[in-house]
Amino acid sequence: MTIDAARDTPGRRDDGRSDGTGDSAALAAAIGARFERLPLCRWQVMVRLVVGAVTFFEAFDQLLIAYALPELRDEWHLGTTRVTTLMTVGSVGMLIGALVSGRLADRIGRVKVIAGCIALSGLCNLALTLCTSPEPFMALRFVQGMAIGGEVPIAATFIAEITRAHQRGRFVLLYELVFPAGLTAGALLAAWLVPLLGWRWMFGLAAVPGVLCFALARWVPESPRWLADHGRHEEARATMASIEEKVERITGAPLPDPAPARPVPAPAGRGGTGGLRELLSGRYGRRTLVIGALWFTGYFANYGITSWLPTIYEDHFGLDLSTALLYSTVTSCAGLAGCLLVALTVDRAGRRATVTWCMAAAALCLLLLGLTGGDSAGGVLAWTSLAAVFLFGSNICLYLYTPELFPTRIRALGSSVGGAMNRLGVILGPIVVGAIYAGGAVGTVFVTLAVVAVAGSLTAAAWAEETSGRALEDVAP
Repeated sequence: MTIDAARDTPGRRDDGRSDGTGDSAALAAAIGARFERLPLCRWQVMVRLVVGAVTFFEAFDQLLIAYALPELRDEWHLGTTRVTTLMTVGSVGMLIGALVSGRLADRIGRVKVIAGCIALSGLCNLALTLCTSPEPFMALRFVQGMAIGGEVPIAATFIAEITRAHQRGRFVLLYELVFPAGLTAGALLAAWLVPLLGWRWMFGLAAVPGVLCFALARWVPESPRWLADHGRHEEARATMASIEEKVERITGAPLPDPAPARPVPAPAGRGGTGGLRELLSGRYGRRTLVIGALWFTGYFANYGITSWLPTIYEDHFGLDLSTALLYSTVTSCAGLAGCLLVALTVDRAGRRATVTWCMAAAALCLLLLGLTGGDSAGGVLAWTSLAAVFLFGSNICLYLYTPELFPTRIRALGSSVGGAMNRLGVILGPIVVGAIYAGGAVGTVFVTLAVVAVAGSLTAAAWAEETSGRALEDVAP
């Protein structure tokens, strides 16, 4: 069915919006077919760069607390409990932000939510530089966490919705590399800036990217798939036509005819929106459970390691602050290399196999480290860096995999539930590691994280579905 044909289908209201029957589904299917014929060109790269810059700086903001923590602990005379609270309060905000943003993005649009999140995060960074005690600092980190947790899954959803099935894994994950790159950049900057100028300068510099909200609003269009699904048919057609016009102008060649689109039945319920009930029932209920378990185990293990490494190096092994931060940065850089490896191979290896084997390999590294007892800083550096290659690689694959599993009407919500489980792992990982580390059992820390990684690997092997090379409407009608 063509776009024009969708205009005449039953269920169209006089005001140009859908009444939730068959027309939105037909239009969405036709738009999906039109995306499938778009060649990769400068337009997709531009959008990926703008949205990627937003995600880069949200990742940059996320990990800064780990590198500011040694100074904050001394300046404010914080005990272990307060340190753990300071470390995790932002993650609690991210969990709430992820849940709220998914529903919001499915209602008001992807681009508005992304722009609002980067603006709010920048303002919070500016306010953090003025804090003189833990209480306002924690309150601001909570609000900033809501912005970070809200932006990341919605950005992944948006990028998936403007990408064709062919080599979607490589395209999306090369974009998603900006997240671990942001983590690494934050680590590199903090390792240099915190010992030199202090933690306030670090947060002050991180406030500047808030202005990206204006670039996003100007240059990035709303997802035509989302517009069609929400009955904004004329906007969907106009946006899709504008994208096609830009691609034709850039490539200098007319686009081929789209393949026939198989109309997707509209879901039962009001306004063509399935909501939380659909997300938690039937085929999507099972997918939600599986993807939630993968996000939780992957990030529990990941942040259980990275959040405490600077403190372990400084306290347990007696390294100075600069060396502790440098060692932690090496681990982040190793994780970035793992992300690049997965981005280049995921379309061939498949999503399911990538997550299964990466989690299994990370578990093996952590188990070997735990059995040796973590008896030297060099040994911890080597094994945690190798584990980070696989953990970062597995986790970045989830940003690609999750939006593929859900239809447009609940795609942002499904991604945000995954993001919330991500945050739950980020919260509980450092808490559990902190409790074990407080007892002096460094080796037990790594064995525990290995067990969690094994659970994630077995979950992927047993229940994950393969989505490689399939159009979004075929994977999730």
